[in-house]
Amino acid sequence: MSEQASYASDPAQSRGRLYSTSDSPTRSEFQRDRDRIIHSAAFRRLQYKTQVFLHHEGQHFRTRLTHTLEVSQMARSIARALRLNEDLAEAVALAHDLGHTPFGHAGERVLHEKMADYGGFDHNMQAIRVVTQLENRYATHDGLNLTWEALEGILKHNGPLIDDEDRPVGRYTETWLPFGINDIPASADLMLASYASLEAQSAAIADDIAYNAHDIDDALRARLISFDDLADIPLVGPIVREVLAAYPDIERSRQAHEVQRRLITRAIEDVIATAEYEISGTGPRNADDVRHAGRTLIHFSDETAEAERGLKAFMFGKVYRSEQVMAPVRRSQHLVADLFDRYFATSDMPNRWGETARAATTVAGRARIVADFIAGMTDPYAEAEHTRLFDGKGPVE
Repeated sequence: MSEQASYASDPAQSRGRLYSTSDSPTRSEFQRDRDRIIHSAAFRRLQYKTQVFLHHEGQHFRTRLTHTLEVSQMARSIARALRLNEDLAEAVALAHDLGHTPFGHAGERVLHEKMADYGGFDHNMQAIRVVTQLENRYATHDGLNLTWEALEGILKHNGPLIDDEDRPVGRYTETWLPFGINDIPASADLMLASYASLEAQSAAIADDIAYNAHDIDDALRARLISFDDLADIPLVGPIVREVLAAYPDIERSRQAHEVQRRLITRAIEDVIATAEYEISGTGPRNADDVRHAGRTLIHFSDETAEAERGLKAFMFGKVYRSEQVMAPVRRSQHLVADLFDRYFATSDMPNRWGETARAATTVAGRARIVADFIAGMTDPYAEAEHTRLFDGKGPVE
């Protein structure tokens, strides 16, 4: 491995953890972050959480766990090429979806609506709650006690949350900052107005690349789309034509895999070339220069970004809003709504959750406990709880 660039995050110069720990003779601080995430209960639960297709629809469709592992691999590849810290890039990638609810974004939408009067629900902020509060396996503290750099990357991998005048930016412009943003038990201010490290930016763009390539692969497997549908679609169309021309007689599944791998390779190469140009032009001397660069330095080229928007528009209309996807989504939304309403009214939650909810001193506090409990569920557990509470009657369509 080549020597890290000066603008890479250096584990020896970490801003530290909330709770002090002894030094490790075999692992860097960012390697320890990665290992803590992998060994968490929240990480294991990703195996049974929906990506796009529900977990039970087929063994070959992606879950949150397989998506997360794919994002992690791509983030490491980008970080390696740019001489960044691969371990931090991997840690942020592994943790980026820990706050997702069962049933994907369908569950998140319901929880956000149910929590509208109590601060709302945001899956990115929920990931922070998981790693700082809700994981409770350690003897001396709650949470995973990650480094400042890992927490910053999880929270800000998609960019700053506020501008220099403390006004929300991006997707928070209309909804305001997510609940709990001022209560993060970090060892230092997470600098909400600055950009995150290049390692976190690597994880963010890897997430986009994974979504594009793997949702196409799953949609082809589900026969929601065909190669003919993709032939004229930006970004992927030229690759489809190229693969079909080179390998017209091989199995369809092999053709699909060849399209997927070429799409991933070209997207990563585009990102690396663009990032090298941006870094060279900006000239950051250290990781803090990256934070104050005023823009994201790791992103698609303008041409690829425009093509990607066209691809996403196609996928939204043809796949994400198809009846084959939307029918179980509607059912899932009803199920999550049923669970929230019952738990909120009765605190009938297993183990410590019910006791904690009953002991809550405010309505908002009880609601947040319910949201935390539901957000941590896997798809099968949510189904089982609905059966337990509603005598096997499915949610109303």
